[in-house]
Amino acid sequence: MSDNEKPKLGMRAPLGVRRTVETGKVKQSFSHGRSNTVVVEVKKARVFRKPGEAEPVVEQAAPEPVAAPEVVAAPAPVAAPVAAPAPAPEPVAAPVAEPVAEAPAPVAEAAPEAPAAAPAFPPPRAFTPVAKPVPTPPPAPAPVVEAAPEPVAAPEPTPAPKPVTATPRRAPAPVRTPARQAAPARNPGNDLLSRQERQAKLLREAEEARMTALEEARRREDRLRAEAAEEEKRRIEQNKLAAENPTAAPAPAAAPAAPAAAAAAPTGEAAQAEAGADGRFPPPRRFTPLPTAPRPAAKPVSREKNADERRQSGKLTVTRALDDGASARTRSLAALKRSREKAKGSGNSGPSIKQVRDVNVPEAITVQELANRMAERGADLVKALFKMGMPVTITQTIDQDTAELLVTEFGHNINRVSDSDIDLTSHEEVDSDDTQVTRPPVVTIMGHVDHGKTSLLDALRGANVASGEAGGITQHIGAYQVTVKSGNKITFLDTPGHEAFSDMRARGANITDIVVLVVAGDDGMRPQTIEAISHVRAAGVPMIVAINKMDKPGSDASKIRQALLQYDVQVEEMGGDVQDVEVSATKKTGLEELIDKIELQADLLELRANPDRPAEGTVVEATLDKGRGAVATVLVGRGTLRVGDIFVVGAESGKVRALIDDKGKNVKLALPSMPVQVLGLTGVPSAGDPLSVVENEARAREVADYRASVIQQKRTTSAPANLETMFSALREKQAQQFPLVVKADAQGSVEAIVASLNKISTDLIQVRILHSGVGGITESDVSLAAASRAPIIGFNVRANSKARELATRDGVALKYYDVIYDLLDEIRAAMAGQLGPEYLEHVVGRAEIREVFSAGKHGKAAGLLVVEGYIRQKLRARVLRDDVIIYNGSISSLRRFKDDVPEVRAGLECGITIEGSTDIKAGDIVETFEVEERERTL
Repeated sequence: MSDNEKPKLGMRAPLGVRRTVETGKVKQSFSHGRSNTVVVEVKKARVFRKPGEAEPVVEQAAPEPVAAPEVVAAPAPVAAPVAAPAPAPEPVAAPVAEPVAEAPAPVAEAAPEAPAAAPAFPPPRAFTPVAKPVPTPPPAPAPVVEAAPEPVAAPEPTPAPKPVTATPRRAPAPVRTPARQAAPARNPGNDLLSRQERQAKLLREAEEARMTALEEARRREDRLRAEAAEEEKRRIEQNKLAAENPTAAPAPAAAPAAPAAAAAAPTGEAAQAEAGADGRFPPPRRFTPLPTAPRPAAKPVSREKNADERRQSGKLTVTRALDDGASARTRSLAALKRSREKAKGSGNSGPSIKQVRDVNVPEAITVQELANRMAERGADLVKALFKMGMPVTITQTIDQDTAELLVTEFGHNINRVSDSDIDLTSHEEVDSDDTQVTRPPVVTIMGHVDHGKTSLLDALRGANVASGEAGGITQHIGAYQVTVKSGNKITFLDTPGHEAFSDMRARGANITDIVVLVVAGDDGMRPQTIEAISHVRAAGVPMIVAINKMDKPGSDASKIRQALLQYDVQVEEMGGDVQDVEVSATKKTGLEELIDKIELQADLLELRANPDRPAEGTVVEATLDKGRGAVATVLVGRGTLRVGDIFVVGAESGKVRALIDDKGKNVKLALPSMPVQVLGLTGVPSAGDPLSVVENEARAREVADYRASVIQQKRTTSAPANLETMFSALREKQAQQFPLVVKADAQGSVEAIVASLNKISTDLIQVRILHSGVGGITESDVSLAAASRAPIIGFNVRANSKARELATRDGVALKYYDVIYDLLDEIRAAMAGQLGPEYLEHVVGRAEIREVFSAGKHGKAAGLLVVEGYIRQKLRARVLRDDVIIYNGSISSLRRFKDDVPEVRAGLECGITIEGSTDIKAGDIVETFEVEERERTL
């Protein structure tokens, strides 16, 4: 019972509106076996009626199903003849797709498909006027509605007008039905709903027909081209045979060409028409498809083909489900493209040739990584290893020999590499002479502290660096480039003279060309002067002696020259080959002579370098700037360092963001022997690390990671055990620890401070550096120090505000220094204070026990004869028996002839009582001593 037929409770039936939306479900089938169910709603025109008019509507629908058996009985035998008038609907369908010019072409294809589906699904004719059965039948019967009714179209309109007279409101609907000649058009809801969809369908069918025609034309063109090529090849062979056999007549040579052309005629009529009289086959023209000519002959064949293609055709869309069946389901464009690609791929489906690869195999590699490098499946490698008797997993690491077996087994070439191959080559590449140019010399100023090295360099540069240094001493390596009057450039390196900076002086000697040894004329040879001489000899570089402070009274240059002889340094005046010059940095005398001798020595060395190659250099100093990050002072050895270069320096890498010269100006490039500050490092490198420019960032990271792993391995690897290491470890356990956190402004300063602090350590107390680094003191440094109750040393750096607050809260001591003397002195005092004062024993008397007797509640008393020194009451005493201490205590009472006395000297007898001592005998020795408390020093 419908909604309109429910029992009425009132006396008068209300006005009602017939339902205009019908719902149903359509199942969509996709490729690869997927499907989806879609809810379909069919909207019809809303028709208003009065109560009681429902019956005429039902009567109107009743005659229509009667027409269905008539059509069902006739179509079975008449299905074939109906196909003849099938082209007739072409002009009828044209108005539906008026804007499209290609619409009539696909309709011709849809006509033969309709009779094929007509015998299979006769019942759908019954649902023509009513919209409810629309969702029930499958979408395939749609062609039956358009194609089959055409022979029966004349008798069908006659019963339709009879109910129209009864219901004037329904009269327009039957009138539109015969005009359209399509049964579904009688429902205005369906017509409005599917008009745009039919237009889209016609456009799609036209596109498919065009694509199919183009495909057929392409295939026909390829076939004609292949036949023409074959014919041309056959003709060339025949001409060649005719040339080899001159006795044969030329006419038969051309004769086979004609039958060949005739044989090619059935395959293409255009080829036969264009073939010349001489048998030559011209290149085929572009084929213009004529779809209407060959189709009438192919209609009977298309039925079976359509039945097969319908199962394998494209997806069932909502548009096709709502379509009332203008045509059967056709192949989608995607399916057509896939079939073409499959056809193309089938032509090349030959046996694939295995590609042989060169596989780089390190000393240890996982199975998965090896499979990736070989471009093989990891499971295949695991199977091969199982066959070799090695059950492994795909993530397991195998050695190089096993990897070689696998690589050989799979037919690839192995290239053995070791971990050290990752690092850059350390050997020097010799540049050809034609690529090298003269470079400025690198001169290092060395000597004892306070001998005037920096002042001499200031006089050469025309600057005043010494006045700005803390304590008036140099604590960093300074690099400068000076242009002299001759126009030549000289690079100077200023090294510290303090004993703590021995490593800096050694680095300066290794990267320099010439060393200027500064000796004060009024001070003579000092420890750091002697050390500098040893560094120069180890580096094997020439040396020039500059005797400074000659303006002071008491300066004696000849005395300095004679003192140098003790260390095998012979100046030219003493018959040697070492140049010397007397200078005064304050009066600026002798500077021109010094520069002349430096240039002369540089000419003898013939210093040359190749600027047109990737840059190589050495880190002179490295710092951590708050605003600029890690900054390294680099001395370029050869090549040219440019902004944007990617480099590796020690265990760090980076990209040059900026280059700053010694005057603080930004430069674009740095030539050989030029010192520059490099910005753009990922971390602070160590002073003395080599810098090398590499091709890309991946290579830079690879080398840096390898070097970092080597450093970590060296740090964690324990030394082989021997007696010395065992005793030193025992002493370290027994000794007290003095933890420290060291932060400085430069990497060289950090190294110098750490080395000096380690030298302070003794067997009683040892310095333990928790952390050392470059840069300001941060919160993490304070947290680390608070865990071990360690003070923090800041050398030329300060703590930020948050770090200061945290240090105050946790009670961490922050100590700032700018002179290394003060730092070492205070750390010594702090370490001594932790150990406490020293206690020294001084033996003041010795006595021999002659007799032992009881002393009541005091225990035992001893009669003594004082042998040495004196015995005093309340002194510390110990009892020795056969030089072994059996008691250690103090004297409680001292008597002589029953009288208490404060002191008894040597040669006298006395009696004493010792607290808590009962095991004393005659013949034991009593020693008395005093304990002196003294402040400890390291």
